[in-house]
Amino acid sequence: MHHITRVAVAAVSTLTLGLGLTACSDSSQDKETKAKQDNYDQLVAQQPAGRMEYSPTRESINQWVETWGKRGKLSYVYIQNAKGEYGYFIMKGLPVPRCKMLTPTERLEDTSDGKAVLPQPGMDGTYATGSTCNAYYGFDATTGAYMEFTVGTNQSFFLFDRPMSMPEYASATQLGPTSVKDIPTQP
Repeated sequence: MHHITRVAVAAVSTLTLGLGLTACSDSSQDKETKAKQDNYDQLVAQQPAGRMEYSPTRESINQWVETWGKRGKLSYVYIQNAKGEYGYFIMKGLPVPRCKMLTPTERLEDTSDGKAVLPQPGMDGTYATGSTCNAYYGFDATTGAYMEFTVGTNQSFFLFDRPMSMPEYASATQLGPTSVKDIPTQP
């Protein structure tokens, strides 16, 4: 029994010494991480984050939801080309980026090597890379015709929930089946 006690005390002493030495031998990276954290803690203590009584960002998001959450809402999409010329489409609802999906595009699966992220097919039964985020689609406001457009390389689009009267927009060329004149005046 006396022998078991001495072995146990020796094991505990060795473990304590080993852990103590490990703690003393912090790597340079550990030291820099600690210095960065200490600096951050000091800055937060001296300059804590302020609190807002009101959030204009949340108000804007809520207004976006209120604006676009209405069935039958129309989009006025003005496209500017590299020459500065404008054209427009009028669409039902918002233009949708082609990389948006209704179902998850990936699934997490347990494997013998850990977790793996596996692609899943889209609603059309094919796999997408998500590289079509600069292509948008939607449907014409009066005919329901499918429309698709791409932005990038010297082309931009501007989205409004009503027709614009500024000169560059008012003189824009009609690019889709529906004209601004085809839409009843909105309040």
